[in-house]
Amino acid sequence: MKQEMTSADVAALVSELGNVDIEGSLIDAKIGKIYQPVPGEIRINLFIFGKGRDNLVIEAGKRAHMSQYVRPSPKIPHAFPMLLRKHILGGRITSVDQYDFDRIIEIGVIRGGIETILVCELFSRGNIVLLDSDRKIILPMNPVTFRGRRVRSGEIYEYPEAQLSPLDVDEAGMAEVFASSTSDIVRTIATRYNLGGVLAEEVCLRAEVDKSTPAKDATPENLKALCEAVKLVFSPIVEHRLKPCIVKKDIKGELEAVDVIPLELDQYSSNEKEFFPSFNKALDEFFGKKASEEVIEEVVAKKKEKVDVFERRLRKQEEAIKKFEKDTDKFTTIAEKIYEHYQNIEELLSILGNARDKGYSWDEIRSILKKAKDDLPAARAIVSIDSAEGTIVVDLDGIKANINIRKTVPQNAQTYYEKAKKLTKKRDGALRAIEDTKVAMQKREKKVSKRRKAFFKKHWYDRFRWFFSSDGFLVVGGRDADTNEELVKKYMEKRDLVFHTQVPGAPITIIKTEGKDIPETTLEEAARFVVSYSSVWKSGQFSGDCYWVKPEQVSKTPESGEYLKKGSFIIRGERNYYRDVPVGVAVGLELGAETRVIGGPVSAIQSSGKYVVELVPGKFNQNDIAKKVYRIYVDELKDPSFVKQIASPDIIAKRLPPGESDIKK
Repeated sequence: MKQEMTSADVAALVSELGNVDIEGSLIDAKIGKIYQPVPGEIRINLFIFGKGRDNLVIEAGKRAHMSQYVRPSPKIPHAFPMLLRKHILGGRITSVDQYDFDRIIEIGVIRGGIETILVCELFSRGNIVLLDSDRKIILPMNPVTFRGRRVRSGEIYEYPEAQLSPLDVDEAGMAEVFASSTSDIVRTIATRYNLGGVLAEEVCLRAEVDKSTPAKDATPENLKALCEAVKLVFSPIVEHRLKPCIVKKDIKGELEAVDVIPLELDQYSSNEKEFFPSFNKALDEFFGKKASEEVIEEVVAKKKEKVDVFERRLRKQEEAIKKFEKDTDKFTTIAEKIYEHYQNIEELLSILGNARDKGYSWDEIRSILKKAKDDLPAARAIVSIDSAEGTIVVDLDGIKANINIRKTVPQNAQTYYEKAKKLTKKRDGALRAIEDTKVAMQKREKKVSKRRKAFFKKHWYDRFRWFFSSDGFLVVGGRDADTNEELVKKYMEKRDLVFHTQVPGAPITIIKTEGKDIPETTLEEAARFVVSYSSVWKSGQFSGDCYWVKPEQVSKTPESGEYLKKGSFIIRGERNYYRDVPVGVAVGLELGAETRVIGGPVSAIQSSGKYVVELVPGKFNQNDIAKKVYRIYVDELKDPSFVKQIASPDIIAKRLPPGESDIKK
């Protein structure tokens, strides 16, 4: 089901709302009160000449349209709509434009001779930003900092990196785009020309070009047909010959709306459709109605949540265990079948590998295999070939297995064994969760203090970065040159292990062994820790190399003629390497004997923390991410005072890696 508007949708909508000669135009409409019913969405009450009052709904990152389906206004007004009222309440709309065929709508407003622009970003996470006549940001809904782009009050508003417009498509330009692409034709058109998947499919369909063909293999005839198809698809929008409709599909016996489009598409020729007099009305019926239904569902869900919450949780956990066990058996069986048919699969892999090495295309290989089925029993087992992924599906005694032709037979079998192993771990986790749920059910009748209390203790390692591994070992790392120096000189012991990255810009990290043998899990978590809190994360990479040594190998004495700056050390002797270590950080809350924020490798934080939030390299700075995590904890715990004591944004920021991050969904 469609989740947000496309660039073509925005173009069609703007052609209606911004055209003074079309009924439903917003030109000269007067702006009334502005509300923010939910985060990310505003509703502007408008008085439209000759029509009366109506509502413009803008949901950042998703949709914008006039709507008769409105969410209830909040009892306490939010700051953003109140500040918008200060600047544009009583103003009149002078223009509604789309920027460069992107998912950006700009609404011009004039009040008392002062001009402003309301920018509605409907891409990615989205934003709503008010600009002055010099395009300086007066107020953003979400102040954010991207790499090379700041959306904050006082900054000059800059557009995101421009995409190619399908309205300007030509064969020479498309040839250049395709030549540099590593994907197939349909994905290249969808992403590079800002079309989205549905319209890219439509272009390939009308051009009669195989969408799965690698873009770099497209012929001049393909390019010509594709360019003509793009112009044909978009001509109704350019010439304003719209035929708005909602597309419906039969899903489990019920006809459900799955897409809303401004023009008819060949790929939906067999689907049932509901047509509308304007695209704006179609958008409202598709998105607006769904939003109003979600409000009703939320109210019902909250009522149900208060009743039997633990019983429902227990039922879901039991169902999850059954699925884990079923899938574990399935993957184990597939792995065993791969070994049973070892010789046949190996023969297939050899044939396919040789054919690819000789330059045969996948279409040629399919044809050869089809002709060879009588002479080659192994070929009869092939069910399908995925040329994009380089995999084949084979039938092994009625059980289908996905085989990667770049891997050996044992490696393919091991892939399924690994899947089974992961599911077994998940099942074990679910079993532990069931026990926790049962304990919670036993305790729910007991009175619990309405106000949580924070318990703080002082530790020597609080000045550093730290975490406790899944095996209970303390791992400590420096924050800067000073703390690196202090950690080595004051707290490093001969029985400890020392980690560092292959490249500069990482914290000196020490595992406090207390004389015990260190399990591999702790070593791996320390490796992830030192890589994630290094310059690897800051540079936006997703993996790096590191090593560990013994304390006696760490020296502050440089070679003759060399100089060591503060916080740096000489490492002598053999190093124990961990290659291509993936980055990954999580923050969580300890709510036991101590109440505090903890941060470190995901596996370690999940084993001892609650309300765990995973992070990956991204586009938001430490302060912005810290605020987002803080809001998550406030929403989860429903106790802002308690959260502020133990996990304020400033405290959370200290647990985050350097550079920019994003929350993993």
